Amino acid sequence: MVNSEAPTRLEGKYAAIVVCWLLGNGCLFSWNSMLTIEDYYIYLFPNYHPSRVLTLVYQPFAVGTLAILAYNEAKLNTRLRNLFGYILFFISTLLVLILNLATSSKGGLGSFIGICALSGAFGVADAHVQGGMVGDLSYMQPEFIQSFLAGLAASGALTSALRLITKAAFENSKDGLRKGAILFFAISTFFELLCVVLYAFIFPKIPIVKYFRSKAASEGSKTVSADLAAGGIQTLPETDKEYAKDPERKGNKQLLLENIDYALDMFLIYVLTLSIFPGFLSEDTGSHSLGTWYALVLIAMYNVWDLIGRYIPLLKCLKLESRKFITIAILSRFLIVPAFYFTAKYGDQGWMIMLTSFLGLSNGYLTVCVLTSAPKGYKGPEQNALGNLLVLFLLGGIFAGVTLDWLWLIGKRW
Repeated sequence: MVNSEAPTRLEGKYAAIVVCWLLGNGCLFSWNSMLTIEDYYIYLFPNYHPSRVLTLVYQPFAVGTLAILAYNEAKLNTRLRNLFGYILFFISTLLVLILNLATSSKGGLGSFIGICALSGAFGVADAHVQGGMVGDLSYMQPEFIQSFLAGLAASGALTSALRLITKAAFENSKDGLRKGAILFFAISTFFELLCVVLYAFIFPKIPIVKYFRSKAASEGSKTVSADLAAGGIQTLPETDKEYAKDPERKGNKQLLLENIDYALDMFLIYVLTLSIFPGFLSEDTGSHSLGTWYALVLIAMYNVWDLIGRYIPLLKCLKLESRKFITIAILSRFLIVPAFYFTAKYGDQGWMIMLTSFLGLSNGYLTVCVLTSAPKGYKGPEQNALGNLLVLFLLGGIFAGVTLDWLWLIGKRW
């Protein structure tokens, strides 16, 4: 009986991988759109350091919200959490578009405060979606979480490609930067609406997703009931006798202590990346023959190699699974800081492009290695909680990184 049911239960694996990729894309598409049109915001608000300030506004909202959500993870309705996040992304992106149109893209403090407020809203949405989705996918197959993480990186690569196309198309036209920005946010708004539809109506009905959610429910997860109902399973499976004997799941504190090395790994990966990207690459790399294209090319190279790095662990022979070697690789990566400093000061653009590509490649590769290795050996509810905790440390690393990014301005005029 079990053998005949298993193939039915595990149908839809590739459909789930594609939907995870699209949902990952939607998680950061709006925010990456805002980062990728930094040249437009630098033109509008030259005195406010938008490439640094917008990221610095975004992060406290993301970290603070996720800290609250991770602490209460076991009591939350995952479906409502993720839907709220995607709907907030959609509304905030639409408001950025409306703000650009309503102000005729004029600079000034009022417009800048409005953009900063929407940046904070993106942070709240990211905390709901990224933590919720990584937690949700942690008790499913590793390929799902890898696909979601690849989608996060793909959003950066796609927005960079779109930015290069719109810059080329509108460069010589009057108000070209504004037209490119408006087109950007129109595409982002449509894409966020697509993610709301995918998560609400398509993802919960995929057989393999229903199977893993039912399994998590049988192991004691209380967060999946609304998702199961959306997938057509009105009553939860009978609680296993095995679970009845051992109803206790490990608490957040115990999970964190057992995985403190993975948590610090996530923090260190992103504290380094965000101390360089995007602020340093947008403002501190000097003048080169590529002119106004230079910062865009650097950001595009980072995003493309970050995406490639997230697919390398699919090759088992190239995936790092040793906890010790993952930590050594992450610590060794800090040697790139002096390399960036001296390259910006003395090197040419070719070396800077190569270093930026390595930064992206190592960021994507190590993120997938940590987030696919950490949940192994735990029950569904514990894997969900651990996924939320690791994303909290990831966002904490981003917050620390964008704060440290201001150190590059020491000795420079504001």
